[in-house]
Amino acid sequence: VQLVESGGGSVQSGGSLRLSCVVSGYTDSSICMGWFRQAPGKEREGVTVIFWNNKTDYADSVKGRFTISRDNAVSTLYLQMNNLKPEDTAMYYCAAERYCAVLVWADGKTFTHWGQGTQVTVSS
Repeated sequence: VQLVESGGGSVQSGGSLRLSCVVSGYTDSSICMGWFRQAPGKEREGVTVIFWNNKTDYADSVKGRFTISRDNAVSTLYLQMNNLKPEDTAMYYCAAERYCAVLVWADGKTFTHWGQGTQVTVSS
């Protein structure tokens, strides 16, 4: 399984970015996938997840601003980020797992496969 993120960059506060994560190696598209982020000196944080049944969950800090989606036809996971804030600055990672723990997904431990990350920097 391989995950490759793209779409990071530098934007001003209030701006938008869309991250992409191309997934290869899974024969079934109904998998659990998530976005995580880690800022310097901080612990990794679960941002959002889409479960095998397409239900989603979000961290409180991004609700109403970020949207997770996927296009199974091109094996790609997306993260649309709107109204970005300086505190959103971090390295963003996508992760995948056939089945993931619904209640504790945010600690990342349920995910086996990770991408290399893409940097998002938001300036005030």
